[in-house]
Amino acid sequence: MSQATTAGPTTPERLQTLYLPIREELARVEEILRAELSSGDPFVDRLVQHGFRLSGKRLRPALLLLSAKACGAIAQDHIVLAAVMEMIHTATLIHDDVLDEASLRRHRQTVNARWDNEASVLLGDYLFARSMCLASRLESTFASRAISDASRMMCEGELRQVGRRGDFGLREEEYLEIVSGKTAALCACCCRLGAHHAGADPELREAFGRFGQLFGIAFQITDDVLDLCGNETVAGKSLGTDLNKQKPTLPVIRLLSQVQDRERAELIAILSRSDDHRSEALRPWLERYDAVGYAQQTAGRYIRRAQQELERAPPSPARETLRQLADFVLLRDQ
Repeated sequence: MSQATTAGPTTPERLQTLYLPIREELARVEEILRAELSSGDPFVDRLVQHGFRLSGKRLRPALLLLSAKACGAIAQDHIVLAAVMEMIHTATLIHDDVLDEASLRRHRQTVNARWDNEASVLLGDYLFARSMCLASRLESTFASRAISDASRMMCEGELRQVGRRGDFGLREEEYLEIVSGKTAALCACCCRLGAHHAGADPELREAFGRFGQLFGIAFQITDDVLDLCGNETVAGKSLGTDLNKQKPTLPVIRLLSQVQDRERAELIAILSRSDDHRSEALRPWLERYDAVGYAQQTAGRYIRRAQQELERAPPSPARETLRQLADFVLLRDQ
């Protein structure tokens, strides 16, 4: 049930190439992050620096900056907002690692593994607070409202997922609603902010918001596939956490929808086990019903819909890069 891979550049190498049109702007984002994320207290400073070494791909800042460039030009507000979105994303990763009891991310110990859950929760809260302080410096209130709304949607999505743990009756439509909040809301916000602060009209701004939403849903489906059947050494993070926490994700939901009642009872027994062999026991079932393939195809449909939204913007190198970045979601291995 291994996810299909293609020979060629690694995930970081692909992204480095895709980010070439915004390389200088991303460097300015990094300068803001370095300036903002420091503390005079040595312990807090160590936590913050470690937390940011876990954040990785800078995908949210890239979405924001490329959306800005596709709709006009990148301004200083975009640089600030790109830093804000990366801080919020990092905060969510740190909190996620607590929820999942994960010990590894980006080939490093998670904050909760190196320190403890208390430090992780407080660090995530600290980053949220710093991000809001930074966003509030902008003259327009549009960004603060959009970010607050996206943050609310993310928290609600996570809470809904916690509430459905162990619920193997979760339908695909409900799963998609959950990931629309917990992951896609932030991607949509990045693209919407990029377009808005580049002077896009409301129709184009919302088209970019829809692009980000569809992009984010596909990203989360792919992430769930990686968690189920990826390679920890390649991914550089703890995998199998969805099974450990009994979170029904799309491959499992699809599988359960295809089997007969007797088989369903057997599968639920496997999913409800507390040992470390659930993934191995599920493998033949997933292969027999091509549940992973179905999830990958679903992600592909969302990516194609996202790319259609980009057609509303005039042709440009930035628009083409966003299209390629959407394709990257389906190929990534970490």
